[in-house]
Amino acid sequence: MANIISDIWSMEDLRKRVLFTLGMLGVYRLGIFVPAPGIDRTALAQWFNQQSNTLFGLYNMFSGGALTQFSVFVLGIMPYITASIIMQLLAEMEPRLKRLKDEGQTGRNKITQYTRYLTIVIAVVQSFFIAVGLEQMTVGATSVVIEPGWGFRAMTALTMTAGACFVMWLGEQMTERGIGNGASIIITAGIIAGMPAGAFQLFTLIQKGQLNLLQVTLLLVFMFVVIYGIVFVERGQRRIPLRHAKRIMGRTVYEGETTYLPLKVNTAGVIPPIFASSLLMFPSTMASFADWAVLQWLSNAFYPGRWLYNATYAVLIVFFAFFYTAIQFNPEDVADNLKKQGGFIPRVRPGRETAAYIDWLLTRLTAGGAVYLAAICILPTILVSDFNVPFYFGGTGLLILVGVSLDTVGQVQAKLATKHYSSLGTSTQGPGGRVRNRRRRLGGQGDFFG
Repeated sequence: MANIISDIWSMEDLRKRVLFTLGMLGVYRLGIFVPAPGIDRTALAQWFNQQSNTLFGLYNMFSGGALTQFSVFVLGIMPYITASIIMQLLAEMEPRLKRLKDEGQTGRNKITQYTRYLTIVIAVVQSFFIAVGLEQMTVGATSVVIEPGWGFRAMTALTMTAGACFVMWLGEQMTERGIGNGASIIITAGIIAGMPAGAFQLFTLIQKGQLNLLQVTLLLVFMFVVIYGIVFVERGQRRIPLRHAKRIMGRTVYEGETTYLPLKVNTAGVIPPIFASSLLMFPSTMASFADWAVLQWLSNAFYPGRWLYNATYAVLIVFFAFFYTAIQFNPEDVADNLKKQGGFIPRVRPGRETAAYIDWLLTRLTAGGAVYLAAICILPTILVSDFNVPFYFGGTGLLILVGVSLDTVGQVQAKLATKHYSSLGTSTQGPGGRVRNRRRRLGGQGDFFG
């Protein structure tokens, strides 16, 4: 670890990217504690303590506690993520957006601009409904909103939308000038920031005698097994061997090289659990605002930990895993690209048979990945319901935390490897230096036979 930190610090570009990312995270965490006006925060905190198993608990975890603080960043990065997912879906179904997607960087920039506009629309709608919902919240005889009315609604919508746009800008800047995916790192930072509160809650349960030493030990062992399983599966790949035809350049004949096409076990990432949790917690969230018999029945039936909740949760995770994988990975496009580049899979004909073979393998891998996601998310839910374990130790939070950490570490290692190969190329003692010196003596021609 000390060597890795030393290598990061010695590489100027990587050092600037890491420091920039940490600086942007610091700005985001400071914004969490900038309060939005018009709210009695004491009453709001008491109300949120009663809503830990609804959509508010999940959203509060993703926002790093901004919802309970009711800060200007209360919407966090979620409107931008929602808009990005919607644009990805539309890019597969809408012909005009699909043409933009195929135009290269110019088209992708246009889609990114549409995503920003959609983020603003989603933030305005969400903030307005949050303002209306806050006006209906009461804790005993105390109203959460100090002065309800259209003035409070307009002020809340403007404040929350501006905060969501600023967080979106932070995420884009972190992606472009920092290290890792900005939106994912912001969510991960929120989860990490909430873990001390979860640990304190766990310690409180131990002091009250609601958890004994054996249960705590089993919990820690279970968390270790879950983290190990996440790392093992997220790193898992099925490598399809690829061969390329011989190439002739000048008088040199290059033999066909053998490469691999890596297929991840979990191509969909953390999207299926997030979507499934949002859908299942929707009845409980609506029941908090409206005292309807149907909503109360649905809220009780789909309470986390009950058999109907767990069964429906597993089915939704499997469905979204296949659905999102189909959007992210198109076997026909991969087969066409291989055919254009002169690559082929041994014993499989190029074209349709290659696409069918890749689709068959991807379906089997996605089935295993979907079962893995369901197990990771459902087993901690059982712990939450049976042992009252803090929500931050749930499977969804651990899955996001470990997955994003692996992706970020992978990018750091890739940049360090680039530095290593660059140093080999610039060394006059290495093979790269000798080749350059020989080319210089030959008058700068690109090849010995050129």
